[in-house]
Amino acid sequence: MIFYFSGTGNSAWAARQLANLTEDEAYNIISLKELPDIGNAKQIGFVFPVYAWGAPEVMVDFAKKLPQPPVFTFGVCTCGGDAGLTMKQFSKWYSLSSSYSLVMPNNYIIGSDTDDKGVILQKITAARVELEQIAQEIHRQEQVYRVHEGGLAGVKSHLANLGFNKFARSAKPFFTEDSCNGCGLCARNCPAHAISLRDGKPIWAAQCYQCLRCINECPQRAIQYGKSTAGRHRYTIWAYLPQDEQF
Repeated sequence: MIFYFSGTGNSAWAARQLANLTEDEAYNIISLKELPDIGNAKQIGFVFPVYAWGAPEVMVDFAKKLPQPPVFTFGVCTCGGDAGLTMKQFSKWYSLSSSYSLVMPNNYIIGSDTDDKGVILQKITAARVELEQIAQEIHRQEQVYRVHEGGLAGVKSHLANLGFNKFARSAKPFFTEDSCNGCGLCARNCPAHAISLRDGKPIWAAQCYQCLRCINECPQRAIQYGKSTAGRHRYTIWAYLPQDEQF
């Protein structure tokens, strides 16, 4: 069983690719109404993005509640580069036999623009190869730690991550421009259920997961986050996948 959390699709795609390669099942934790029965699970995996060199709080909360039977466990975090101590910290909440980081295209457009199309396709192609190797190691139940922690990993995963969860998850800077047509896609797809419609326009709760699905997925590109995202491109993995991999 592979449990995943994803905003713009990187981790969802990685989890589904792994599930196909390992003949397993991938479950979106946001869609689960209750904790699954893992009594017959032969292995348990987690796939999630790195947020400020740490695991998303929603995935941590899920893992803390999930029973841990004596089976092989693994975790894959998707990131733009450095993962810090993400996987070592996560393994304290749910013990992992193997841990990996997987470089995927940038979606954090609050911080910087997206990768260009060529880089995006190169990263996805490289991720396919890496996932095949990961799947083989999972089949063999090898204990592997292949995580690119980067420099100052401890500082980033403690201080920077603490600051992110305390201050940077504010949803107040989100707003819509006049091009918003009130389609409601952002409200329907928000994994944090932090968006509602008022008079046909989205409004945000005080905080969210900062997955940025709403701003990246908006068909009209009408959503902005303060002044930092104006003029920047948008990214979801679905725009770069072949038809048979759409989900």
